[in-house]
Amino acid sequence: MAVHGPLVKIHPVVLASIVDSYERRNEGASRVIGTLLGTADKHSVEVTNCFSVPHNESEDEVAVDMEFAKNMYELHKKVSPSEVIIGWYATGYDITEHSVLIHEYYSREAPNPIHMTVDTALQSNKMNIRAYVSSQMGVPGKTVGVMFTPLTIKYIYYDTERIGVDLLQRTRASPSRTNGLTTDLAQVASAAGRVQEMLSTMLSYIEDVLSGKVMADNSVGRYLMDLVNKVPKITAEDFESMLNSNINDLLMVTYLANLTQAQIALNEKLVVL
Repeated sequence: MAVHGPLVKIHPVVLASIVDSYERRNEGASRVIGTLLGTADKHSVEVTNCFSVPHNESEDEVAVDMEFAKNMYELHKKVSPSEVIIGWYATGYDITEHSVLIHEYYSREAPNPIHMTVDTALQSNKMNIRAYVSSQMGVPGKTVGVMFTPLTIKYIYYDTERIGVDLLQRTRASPSRTNGLTTDLAQVASAAGRVQEMLSTMLSYIEDVLSGKVMADNSVGRYLMDLVNKVPKITAEDFESMLNSNINDLLMVTYLANLTQAQIALNEKLVVL
C-alpha cells in the first residue's frame, strides 16, 4: 500500500532496459542493479532513462563499481543534460540488507533517492514493479535503522514510445512471439480505426444516458464537454481537403524514402562490382 510521497512516473523504455540488462547478466549473478535517471519536482518523480552498474554480491558483502557509475552518468549528461540521478533499481522482489548499503551510496548522489524493484522472476506470474523511498527510524543518538516505504507508481509514455508498446502488445497474440513493423499508411489506418471505435463507445454511452439506461456521471460529462470544446470549428469540406493534403504529403514522403532506399542499395551493388 502506497503512502504519502512523490508520484513515481515510469516510462516503458526504462523497464525494457532493465529487463535487457537482466537477460544479459553475468553467469551466476542473481540480480542486476543500476542507476535511474530522470527529473523530479515537489510532487512527482519521472523516470525517463537508466543504465546498469556492475556489482558483485555474496551473502556477506556487496561491491559496486562506483567509478563505472560516475563515468556513465557523465556520458549521459552530455547527451541529456536535463536528466539527473533520481535513484536506483534492482531486479528481484525483496529488499535485502545489501539494498540498504547501496541506497546509502545513492543518498550521497541524489536528495531522497527512490529505490525501484522489478520482479523479473515473475513470482506472481507477472512482473511486479514497486518503488520505495527510505526514511530513518530509531532513537536519536542510538542505533538508527532505515525503513523503506512504498510509493505510488504510474506508467506514462511519449507518443514515440507508444508505437513500440503497441508493437509489443501485438506479439502476445503471435505464436512465434515476433511481429514486424507496420507501414506508415497502416499506422494511419489503425489510428483512424481506434478513433472511430472510441467515438462509437462515446456515442453509445450518451445515447444510454439520454434514454435512462445508464445513470449520468458528472465527471464523465465534464470530460466530454472538454473534448467537445477542443474540437476546432471547421466545415466538413475544409476538413476533407486538409486530410487529403496530409495524406498526399505522407504518400510523397513514403515514395521518396523508398526511392532513396532503392538508390542506396543499387549504389552498394555497383561499388562491389
